[in-house]
Amino acid sequence: MIARKALVLTAVLAAFSGTPARAQDAVPASDMLLATLWTQRAIEYKANALTVFTLARIRLDEALADKSWTAAPGEQKGDFQNLPPAVILDVDETLIDNSRYQVWMLKNNQSFSTKTWNEFCAAQISTAIPGAVEFVKYADSKGVKIFYITNRDAVTEKDTRENMQKLGFPMGGNVDTFLMQNEQPGWGSAKSSRRAVVTKDYRVLLNIGDNFGDFDDRYRGSEADRIKAYEADMPYWGKQWLMIANPTYGSFDTAPFGHDFKKPREEQRKSKWDVLEGWSGPK
Repeated sequence: MIARKALVLTAVLAAFSGTPARAQDAVPASDMLLATLWTQRAIEYKANALTVFTLARIRLDEALADKSWTAAPGEQKGDFQNLPPAVILDVDETLIDNSRYQVWMLKNNQSFSTKTWNEFCAAQISTAIPGAVEFVKYADSKGVKIFYITNRDAVTEKDTRENMQKLGFPMGGNVDTFLMQNEQPGWGSAKSSRRAVVTKDYRVLLNIGDNFGDFDDRYRGSEADRIKAYEADMPYWGKQWLMIANPTYGSFDTAPFGHDFKKPREEQRKSKWDVLEGWSGPK
């Protein structure tokens, strides 16, 4: 009881003095805080994801009924109408939630590195995004082959497969359905070369991702070029192409500083600050 009174007295004195009782608990400012909080805690995020995957079921059934339908207009060539159906899905922040890695970076003042990212993948603690497993199982039940085109490096494939298998995602049977970055020569961060592998043998019904680069190789252009590409792709958004919201990272975040990762963080932040359009304020 005496110890408890002493703690209460300490807290009261700290409040009157205007100084925190534990200075080490002060939270450092971070550009990642709000976006990471939203993806990890917001019911709005969960509802948004469920909305996208609910729409995906509707679009999948429409695509199965329409032999001319393809979600890979740049890669699907020739007489594809009678090929077996498939869907292409990104992995990170489309099907599985890696916000725990974002939190680790945030709380330790770290930025992305391949080394720590691969260690995170090896931990196999990513969780399923709401609606993702249910949609993929629905597509699989319709006889649709599921292809995962991810920019996780090939060295993480085993860990990625095991993590996703534990969550209930179909593994593809005797077909290699995990197309990893650097798994084959020419398989870089741009995904069209891997989509072309799928379209040789399958009619692609849907493409679902969280970043412009999951759909269009022009994602690394300037902001003006990205807008032009987005507008040219307008017929596909919401129909063959479905986007999951991801405010934590992606080409949107790097476009303002020209995707130049060698620039200091302060310069990157200044570039993002400068492109924002705001209200002039009260008169």
